[in-house]
Amino acid sequence: MTEAPGQGHHAAHTWHEARQRAFDVAAPIPASPVLLKAALGRTLASDVLAVQDMPHYASSAMDGWAVNGSGPWILSEPGQRLAPHQASPIVTGGLIPPGAKAVLRSESGIITTDEDGLPVLALGGGAKPGEPRNGQHIRKAAEEAAEGEVLIKAGTVLNPAHIALAALAGLDEVDVLGKPLVRFLMTGSEVVAEGVPAPGQVRDTFGPQLGAVVELLGGIQGEQLRVGDSYDEWLQALQDVEPEAEPEAEALPPADVVITTGGTGRSGTDHFRKAVAELGGSLLIDSIAMRPGHPAVLAELPDGRFILGLPGNPLAAMMALFTVGGPLLAALGHRQLEDVGEVPSGAMIDPDPGRTRLMPFRLVYGLASPAQYAGPGMMRGLAGADGVMVVPPHGVQMGELVPAFPLPWGKPLPAPKPKEDKARKAPVRQQKKAPSGPVDWSGLDA
Repeated sequence: MTEAPGQGHHAAHTWHEARQRAFDVAAPIPASPVLLKAALGRTLASDVLAVQDMPHYASSAMDGWAVNGSGPWILSEPGQRLAPHQASPIVTGGLIPPGAKAVLRSESGIITTDEDGLPVLALGGGAKPGEPRNGQHIRKAAEEAAEGEVLIKAGTVLNPAHIALAALAGLDEVDVLGKPLVRFLMTGSEVVAEGVPAPGQVRDTFGPQLGAVVELLGGIQGEQLRVGDSYDEWLQALQDVEPEAEPEAEALPPADVVITTGGTGRSGTDHFRKAVAELGGSLLIDSIAMRPGHPAVLAELPDGRFILGLPGNPLAAMMALFTVGGPLLAALGHRQLEDVGEVPSGAMIDPDPGRTRLMPFRLVYGLASPAQYAGPGMMRGLAGADGVMVVPPHGVQMGELVPAFPLPWGKPLPAPKPKEDKARKAPVRQQKKAPSGPVDWSGLDA
């Protein structure tokens, strides 16, 4: 049962619970048509069919002359029906005129005169004997595909060549699986967007990269909105985060997810929970028993938007985004929840009862060595990391396998080495042959 904001604090979810819950609360976004220019990287929901023959007319594959029969040829106006021994100029891609049987390349013909001094086309230059053969240098209609033929199968992740093929097929849009559009609500009056921050100020670490991370996690990067720290600004921004389009601009679709930064604590200046409550929303995840990233919150508004509240510290926010945002975006985008891998720990890590620790690590000689500079407000450790260890509350021993996941922009975790099979095979014993014929029981006691 979901707890509404304001009903009192409850025990934080464990890391594994929060991750699974973020995946379970969301349903895949239905398929819909998108314009070809927006379809790159999307997953096709239905087959792409040729709406007409491809190409839909016979055309020339060369610059030269369309000809009928053998030469020399009498020249005719372009586009007119050709009688036998007539020719007309044509360019690559040009419509083959009625009556034409082949195309003579420009380098294989010359314009000369006949006995009466009239201009005619004759073979010359690099022409080969018998050139052109019937059908030579003509791209036949339906040569690439016939009307109704399947060009791209459903389930394909569309690349630039697929987009071009769909355009050649005459399509303006294609049906693709739903993918969550994410907009961002950045808060913090102390945040500066450029330059060296003064004491009491901090640089914006979210604006330049958070949208790109969301795209790596399977979302669509939407607009960013920056607001101050007052409750009224928070409330107004959550009520309407959709940017106003210019009068002649294309209307933007509503966001599926809104990600906020900061304001998820429980002080008087943290407004996330209060704003969600006033808007009639409900809390789905209200803090996680982990560090960094403990104050992460996931809520849902009555209009169906999910609101993911990230802590204000950059590393804490990234860990919360990986824990909650990744599974949420996967569920909305028709993908599965990624399995958590394992790496051997390169250090002994002491227990921290009741709390899972997310530690960026580097692989050193096959062991996961916890990164330095991994405080909640630091990014140096994550910048050089190979992945993140999920250290359980009871800690880990040196060399012990510990849960871990790769970074969205990094390489997959190395596959664990198979354990050596130390079990020895039992020796095969020779079975005695059963005696044949009658058995002598005389030696047995009565």
